[in-house]
Amino acid sequence: MDTRIVDRPAFRLVGHAARVPLIHQGINPHIQQHITALAQEEHARLKALSDAEPAGLLQVCDDLDPDSTEGSELTYLHGVAVSRDTPVPDDLDAIEVPAGRWAIFRTTGPHPQGLQNTWAATATEWFPSNPWRLRPGPSIVTVLERADDFSTATCELWLPVEPT
Repeated sequence: MDTRIVDRPAFRLVGHAARVPLIHQGINPHIQQHITALAQEEHARLKALSDAEPAGLLQVCDDLDPDSTEGSELTYLHGVAVSRDTPVPDDLDAIEVPAGRWAIFRTTGPHPQGLQNTWAATATEWFPSNPWRLRPGPSIVTVLERADDFSTATCELWLPVEPT
């Protein structure tokens, strides 16, 4: 598994948020509906705000049930990362992210199956064999490259971690 650990200063995630049910397999239709309801110009506006890592448009999940029970609600944010001092338009939702360490898992291949497999492997393989545990904070997915039809993609999964 292609993984690295990075330290990040505090930053903000800004964009458009919605409360949606957690669905473990396949594409979450509630998230898909949320994203497709945004105008193309809005995606461009968000991209222009991005000035921090992880770069680009992000898929953010926050406020999850600690047990990640299927059907429980989470906050999904379609947005970007910005530094703490970046001015943000009033019409955008924001998640404050404290400084800390992140485990970053890179995946390339069929989408979204490759990303779902990476999620599963972090829980069943990576965390049990490494001296890290999840800490409070959002999980973030950034799509680095993709096919026009999204059938394949290179993604990074950012998870907030701390030493065990």
